This record gives sequence, C-alpha cells and structure tokens, in this order.
Amino acid sequence: MTWSELIMSWAEWLYANWQFVVCGIVVAVLVLYGARKQGHELIRSLCRVMSDGLRLMAKSALLAEQRVSARNKEVLINAGKESVERVIEREFHRVDAVVKRDLGGFPVLQRAMAEQVSLIDEDYQASSELAPPPPEWLKAVEGVAKLPSKGDSSVLNILKEIHKTTTQQYKNIMAEYQRAVGIHHAKLNKLLPYWRKVTQTLDEVGKTITGIHERARIIDNRMEEYEQIRSKTDTAERMLTSSSLTQFFISGFALIIAILGAYINFHLIAEPMSEMVGAGKFMNLWFIKFRIADVAAMVIIMVEVAMGLYLMEALRITKLFPVIGHMDDRMRYRMIWITLSFLFILAGIESALAFLRDQIAADRQALIKSLGGETGVSQVSWIPLVGQMVMGFILPFALAFVAIPLESFVASLRTVIGKGFSAFLRCLAFCLRLVGNIIRHLGVFLINLYDVIIFLPLWIEDLIKGKKKDIEKTEIKQEVF
Repeated sequence: MTWSELIMSWAEWLYANWQFVVCGIVVAVLVLYGARKQGHELIRSLCRVMSDGLRLMAKSALLAEQRVSARNKEVLINAGKESVERVIEREFHRVDAVVKRDLGGFPVLQRAMAEQVSLIDEDYQASSELAPPPPEWLKAVEGVAKLPSKGDSSVLNILKEIHKTTTQQYKNIMAEYQRAVGIHHAKLNKLLPYWRKVTQTLDEVGKTITGIHERARIIDNRMEEYEQIRSKTDTAERMLTSSSLTQFFISGFALIIAILGAYINFHLIAEPMSEMVGAGKFMNLWFIKFRIADVAAMVIIMVEVAMGLYLMEALRITKLFPVIGHMDDRMRYRMIWITLSFLFILAGIESALAFLRDQIAADRQALIKSLGGETGVSQVSWIPLVGQMVMGFILPFALAFVAIPLESFVASLRTVIGKGFSAFLRCLAFCLRLVGNIIRHLGVFLINLYDVIIFLPLWIEDLIKGKKKDIEKTEIKQEVF
C-alpha cells in the first residue's frame, strides 16, 4: 500500500466516523482542561528531571576530563623527564669520553711542557748575555801605553807590543764568546720543532676545551628544560605535547613506509614459499581460509621484525623490553651476535627464495609457450634476478630498524589518545549541557502547546473570570458611594 492509498483510507474512515472523532476530541479537550495543573506539573517535572540529569552527566564528564587531563600531564611530564634525562646522560658520556681521550694525559703533557719550557728559557737567557767586559789590567796597560816615550824608541816598541798583545788577547776572548753564543743559538734552533709541536698540542687542547664548553652549554640548556619539566609548568606541557604530536606523525609515517616494505617483501617470498610448504594447502583461522604459503611468508617477516626488535633492545637504542636492556654486557653481546646471525640467515633465505621466484616465473613462461605450440628456450634476464636477490637480502635488515619508529609511535600514542579522549569528554559535556538547556526550554514550549490545545475552555474561563471581576468592581463602587 502506497502513502497516497493510506491517506485516502484514513480520510474515508474519518469521514465515515466523524461524529465519534468530534466527540473524542471534545472529551479529550475537557479532560486535558480538567487536568491542566497536573499536566503542567508533569511536563515541568519531567523536563526538569531530564535537564538536571543531563547537567549532572555534563558535570561528571568535566570532572572525568579534569582527571584525564591531570593523568595525561603526569604521564607527559614523566616521559619528558625520562627523555631529557637520557639526553643529559648521553651528553655527560660524550664529555667523559672527550676528557678521557683528549685530556687524560694532560698532566703528564703539562709537566713535560713545563720542563721543556724551562730548559728553553734557560738556554735563551744564556744566549742573551752581554759581551764580557775587558779585564781590569787592560786599563792599566792602556794607561802605560799612553805615557810619553820621550824619544826612547825601545820603550815605545815595548809599549806597542804590550798593547798589541793585549788587543789580540781581547779579540780571542770575544771570538770564543761568539762561538759559545752560536752554540746556544744552535741548541735553540734544534728546540724549535719541538716548540712548534707543543704549540700544536696546545691548540688541540684549546679546541678540546672549546668543544667541552659547547657540550657544557648544551647540558645547561637541557638542565633548564629539565627544571621546567620538573616544575610542571604550562610551557613545558605545551612543548612536550607538541613534541609528542610531531613524533606521532613522523613515526606513523615511518611505520607506513615499513608496512609497505613488508608488503613488498611478502609478495617477494610468498610465491616461492608455495614450493616449500605446498601450494594447495590451506588453514582456517576465525572462519577465514588462508594459504599455508602466505602464512609461512608472513611468519618469516614477523620473525625478522622480532629479531630487529631484540637487536635494537640489545644495543640499548630502544627500551621496549626493559629485561633485555638490564642484562649484563656479556649476555647483551651474545644476544647481539645471535640476533645478527638470525638476520643474516633469514636474509640469505629470502635471497634464495627471490632466486627461486625468478626460476618459477621462467618455468611458467616456458610452459605457457610450450602449451601455445611455440618452441625455443626462454631467455632469463640477470638484471631482475640480481635485483630481486639484493632486495631479498636487504629488506630484512631494513625491517630490523622498524623498532625505532615503533617505540616513538607507542610512546606518543599514549599522549595522543589521552588528548583525544580529553577533547571528547569536553565535547560530550558541552553537548549534554546543550541538550539539557534544549529540554528545559522544550518544557516551556510543551506547556504552551498544552494550553493551545485547550484554548477554547481557557477562553471561556477567561470570559467568566472577566465578568466576575467586572461585577466585583461594580459592587465595590456601589459600596463606596
């Protein structure tokens, strides 16, 4: 039956029974008029109960949102503290390594440098001495030589010889002194390369000190950030929230790339796995039928990802499994070599499966040609074969690094979910308050609608009340006059 036929049938029924309909309407209006006060109270009470209930639910949602926000802030602050502590610890380790590597032998070097500088200073002071003054008796001889000879040639010759002898002796002394000074300068020239080496060493030490100063400045900045986080300031919370959101999207993008790589890896080894476990075998899981070859390929990929997780944990790059990170160094090194061995074995298996895949494709192509009546041997190209084998060997190691974005994604997911749930609770509280206000105003609308339905009796009642008021006013005026 269509809507037009249904409407026509109702119209025909109303036309045939209009007396009963009119009587029913009159009776309903009279009943509603008689129960007008109770009806108003019922509508008002019902709307008040619903409005108050919704407002109470909104208040509960706001209280829950405050608790969730406080919990989110606590988790965010703790995660921020742990991250900054790891950064500060790494910076201190770098400073310690620099000090041990470059400044460990500095006291010995300083002592040797001090000794060499002292020797150089002594040689320099010795080489810079002035020429020795002439002996005191030379003055007396010079005075004798200057005495007048009074025409005595023998005395004059003797004095000249004395002067000549003393002058030659003085020249010999000066030549000996100059030779000694040359020896000192030669010693200084021999020390010059070592002095340059000392200068270079001091320059390297200065660069090391400058690097340590830069590291100290970075540590100071991190310590200021750490103090803000410990103080639980709003600035630190906004900074950590922004950092978590950034890590969430970046790590999510990296995980999508890893999933695509795993998908390619799956299709690379799924077909040749059918030659190992059987192509026609299936298994039922949750009422869904899967090929055994696809499940085996997926298991190999999951094992590679698991080995990558264990390797990153053993290297202490990630902290998804604290038990592995808390192992002693000997056990960690063993685990590193074991996981690396498994990864190499799995990479070799995938490379062999990639080779088998190319052979299967070549055999299938040859079979198609033979069924089509073509003859000849299909040529196998080595370029795609080598490419598939290289991909099969590299992809397991690439999937091993999925632990790094996975840790960032898991750590930031808690913050994102908390912020999203907090926003949902705020929106829910707003919606509940809005609906409560709508219901409260809807009660006023229903009361007015109730009065509109029984407007005729109310109109008659108003007329009667108006006449009574007029009569009472007339009586009051007569009594006054």
